[in-house]
Amino acid sequence: MSRNLSINVHHITRVEGHGNIVVDVKNGVLKRAYLNIVEPPRFFEAMLKGRNFHEAAIITSRICGICSLGHQMTSLKATEAALGLEVSEQTIALRKLLVHGATFQSNVLHALFLATPDFLNVGSVFPLVHTHKDVVLAALRLKHLANEIGNLISGRAVHPISIVPGGFTKLPSEKDLLYLREKLLNEGMKDALFTIDILATLTDQIPDFYRETEYISLSNDYEYALYDGLICSSDAGLFPVEEYESVTNEFIVPHSTSKHAKFNRSSYMVGALARFNNNYKFLKPKAREVADKLGLKAPNYNPYMNTVAQLVEVVHCIEDSIELIDTLLDKGIKNEKPNQEPTRYGRGIAATEVPRGILFHDYTYNRKGQIEKANCIIPTGQNLANIDEDMRKLVPEIINEPKDEITKKLEMLVRAYDPCISCSVHLLDVKFEE
Repeated sequence: MSRNLSINVHHITRVEGHGNIVVDVKNGVLKRAYLNIVEPPRFFEAMLKGRNFHEAAIITSRICGICSLGHQMTSLKATEAALGLEVSEQTIALRKLLVHGATFQSNVLHALFLATPDFLNVGSVFPLVHTHKDVVLAALRLKHLANEIGNLISGRAVHPISIVPGGFTKLPSEKDLLYLREKLLNEGMKDALFTIDILATLTDQIPDFYRETEYISLSNDYEYALYDGLICSSDAGLFPVEEYESVTNEFIVPHSTSKHAKFNRSSYMVGALARFNNNYKFLKPKAREVADKLGLKAPNYNPYMNTVAQLVEVVHCIEDSIELIDTLLDKGIKNEKPNQEPTRYGRGIAATEVPRGILFHDYTYNRKGQIEKANCIIPTGQNLANIDEDMRKLVPEIINEPKDEITKKLEMLVRAYDPCISCSVHLLDVKFEE
């Protein structure tokens, strides 16, 4: 059918800022399809200039209320690399525990509160309180448990206060860790598997769409890399984190105030699906079982399945958190002071996997311990070009479907990437003009 169609989704309120979906089809031919980002820049890199190394992580945690831990963690690692501050095995284990908590808290928020309503054809999570009350309560308990990890290990769940360059200003007690272990093992895993059993019955609502792309994440040879590793491209292999600029290759497009990124292809994908594709062999046993139950096999080329990969990661993070706590308890919590005596001054680069994908921080310090130059590349910016490419392939495939179906699939596509969302669910306002 030769069809004329103009779509303007205005504004997408689930990102921290403003964006629009723009699609134009003339006589059945796609003219344009892209995610139009119109949010003005926030200049966090400029805010860091002249700041002392004690302040950098505090400032950058404010970049995102959902990924505050991820920005703070990456900032700390970049500062430590620049100043030669070595950290202990205990510090690394506690940091990994925090990353797990932040990851499964955000993944639960997206998968169960923001994406699931699409599978059940409702406008938000609120109708599910009446129809799927047990699932909503389980999801709330999971979020609360993840926040407890942040509270007990880092002082608070949002904008942590006890993680600092070189270590921690306050350490959790063995009683705290035993409490978390009990909650993770009994309540956390039970709730996670319960919600996944319910959602396994809804996976047939995920659009059948495939577009192979390049997947980029952290990777190492001993674990499912979230805290540290090398840059891994599904196309080109491994690269040192210090070479991140040659991988991200940021560029400007007319329809976005956010930069785009590309490496071997015209776009690449970061996030849970990229991590799953690149690191599947390191998933914990129960997480692998969940992947099988949800029909997720590596490699997977359906971007809508990013939400499913997030659920798999929830179980992995709970499993690995229990193992980390066991190790910490076996060795005993040592009363360590943070190492904050610089051994050098210069450039430090670090990467961490935050829920939406690989995050880079790059600082250069002068001999006064002040930042002279900073660069932060966030996952959402890296995903934007890939979202555009997905839309350009998706629209011609669904152009003959009813308007409400086109609307829903475009909304679900954007939601699947979990792009720096706010803390409440909103429908996209879609207008059709022919």
